[in-house]
Formats: sequence, C-alpha cells, structure tokens
Amino acid sequence: MEIVAFGVQTDEQPFLESAFAGRHQVRSLDVFLNRDTAPIARGYEIVSSSVNADLGAEVLQTLAAGGTKMIAQRSTGFNNIDLQAAADLGMSIGRVAHYSPHAVAEFAWTLALAVNRRIVRATNRTRNFDFRLDGLMGRDLRGRTAGVLGTGRIGTAFARIAHGFGMQLLGCDLAENPHCAGLGMRYVDRERLFAEADLVSLHLPLTDDTRHLVDAAALAAMKDDAILVNTSRGGLVDTAALVDTLKAGRLTGVGLDVYEEEAAFFFFDKSLDIISDDTLARLMTFGNVLVSSHQAYFTEDAVGQIIEATVTNVEDYLAHRTNENMLVTRGQLPAAGR
Repeated sequence: MEIVAFGVQTDEQPFLESAFAGRHQVRSLDVFLNRDTAPIARGYEIVSSSVNADLGAEVLQTLAAGGTKMIAQRSTGFNNIDLQAAADLGMSIGRVAHYSPHAVAEFAWTLALAVNRRIVRATNRTRNFDFRLDGLMGRDLRGRTAGVLGTGRIGTAFARIAHGFGMQLLGCDLAENPHCAGLGMRYVDRERLFAEADLVSLHLPLTDDTRHLVDAAALAAMKDDAILVNTSRGGLVDTAALVDTLKAGRLTGVGLDVYEEEAAFFFFDKSLDIISDDTLARLMTFGNVLVSSHQAYFTEDAVGQIIEATVTNVEDYLAHRTNENMLVTRGQLPAAGR
C-alpha cells in the first residue's frame, strides 16, 4: 500500500521512509495538510499528518470523499482534529501518545537558560566582535522556585532537571504525580504558582479549559523578574496580553517554542515576506524574548519513536486491531471521548 505523508521535514524523511521500507511505500510531501492541500490525498486510504495539520470537519470530509479511511498523525496533541466529524465519517484516527519526554523537557530548559543568561544577545554581539557584558547579567537558579504547570511525563522530566539545579518546586495539575512529590514538589493552586514561581514552564495539553491559561490576570500575578517558558501549545498563552506585559517592562525573559497562530508561519521560510501578524511581529522585537519554531520534540530519539508509533498505528489499522494511540477506530470514539 502507498501512504501519503504531509508536512515531512527534510531531516525526518529518511526516518519515515526507512521505517516503512519493506512494508509500504511512502510519498513524502513537505506541504502541510489543510483545506487547500487535502485534494492531493485523493486515492490514498492512509494519510499521515504532522503537528500543524488542519483536520477540521471540512478537511476530513474532503479526505473521506477521496477515499481516505485512516489518518496517522505524527504528534501527541490532537486539538487540531474534529474527532466527532471523523467518527461520523467512519474514519480511524491515530496519534502518538508518548515519545521521549526528555526531548521537550531539555529544550524547555534550553530556552529558560538562554533567556536567563542573555545568550542570543551575547552571541549576536560577539559575532560583531563586541565583547562587552553590559545588559547580559543573569541570575543563579539554585535556590529559586520553578513552577511546573502540568506534571505528566514531560513536566516530570522538566522537574527532575530543576531539582538537579537545586531549585524549589511548585506544581499544578488535576492530580499529584508521586514522582514529582518525591522530588519535593509542593502542589498548589494555579494562582499561587504564578505568584511565587521565578520560572514558570507550561506542559499542558490545549483544551477548552486550558486555552489562554496564561492570560492578563495570570501575567499580572507573576513576579516582575519571572521567566515564562512554553513548549506545549501556543494557545495556552494569550499572546496579546503577553505583549502588553512585556511593553510594561515586566518579566526577565520569555522562551516560546509555540505560538497560538503558528500554523501560518512555523516550518516555513518567511524571511522575504511582510509579516501581517502584528502580535507576532511585536513579540519578536523584544530583546528578552526567544521564539523557536516548534522544534522541542525534534531529536533523533523522539522522531524515531514518533515514527515507530506511526508504523504501529498503520499496521494495527490494517490488521483491524486497536491500541492506546487510536482516538477513533473505524468510526467509533472511545467511551471516554463520547
């Protein structure tokens, strides 16, 4: 069987094609799956999509009309998928429930350390042979407080690193994680975490309840010299409110690997374009803000695990089996999703 895979990154393609070798042919495309590109999938029973795919009802209807019966998404989050529409169309939808949590946790720390120690500003200067230290002073993290919103696998990996730095730990989640509690994490409500943490890192899925979790009120509660890091989903942060906070001279630094309107920009070369998104353009002007393009997951280890899980999802679909990755199986939502 030939599978069409959308949004395949150059470095990802060899992993993908090697994993399916001897099983199925893969047509790798660098375009992302959306309303405009969905007709390309006509005639393909199985489609693989990437993290920023648009799998709303309209796109799913186009895919189904073209003969697609199974979508294997190469990411964990599925806020971009209309699961009920997929079920109504009789489709199967798989995702990747787990992959290396260390990839994202380590990158979150990369952002935190970079903004704390002004690494981008420093390297830009030294490339021009400017070796002054003015404006580059950071802070020791030892003894300060890290607030972790979401203490699942990635949040726990982040907390372990914070513990290694000698930081105090605050956590906020629906349920306490005993692994985090074993590190000395104290679970508190959201308001207290925002108010007391010197570093706030987000590791939550994007849902109706978590959208704009970091809003104007949360930002106002944070310390003036706090650091905010988001490697989860852009919609967790009200970016307009964040820009207003930064304009007021608050927050030591912000590290963002995600942005709520990223689908129009991330993974593309926009260097010659006029950026029409005023919020993103303004965000990029702040010297204490570091924006990367949703690359926290992008390690050999994590990508390999993501593709292995994608292969499993495809093979299980063809064998009429299900697994923990399946969000919809031949038109049937899991009981919890109904």
